[in-house]
Amino acid sequence: QVQLVESGGGLVQPGGSLRLSCGVSRSPLDYYAIGWFRQAPGKEREAVSCISVIDGSKYYADSVKGRFTISRDIEKNMVYLQMSNLKPEDTAVYYCAVGKWFATWQIPYESDFSSWGQGTQVTVSS
Repeated sequence: QVQLVESGGGLVQPGGSLRLSCGVSRSPLDYYAIGWFRQAPGKEREAVSCISVIDGSKYYADSVKGRFTISRDIEKNMVYLQMSNLKPEDTAVYYCAVGKWFATWQIPYESDFSSWGQGTQVTVSS
């Protein structure tokens, strides 16, 4: 099973930036995408961003378009989520996961991702 470890969360003021990192234990043999999901208190987990390991296609939720950027370092098996202009509503536990997603599918579904990290807390507050 693939192991994932997130880091980079913390407390930031509105308008600030954070970069989340996700280390993946091995190269893609049986997964097709790496995704970032988040879960706020009292809410369901939602897809934030996703990147295909096949062709580099990317997905962003409407709520983060233009503010978040996903990237991947293939050699290091790392995926990053650069978050800018953070808002209080971005407060959540952020998880990275590997699984299946293709650009033609549009929205990544949690059920298609089989291995998850432990999550990292992001709090946006003044």
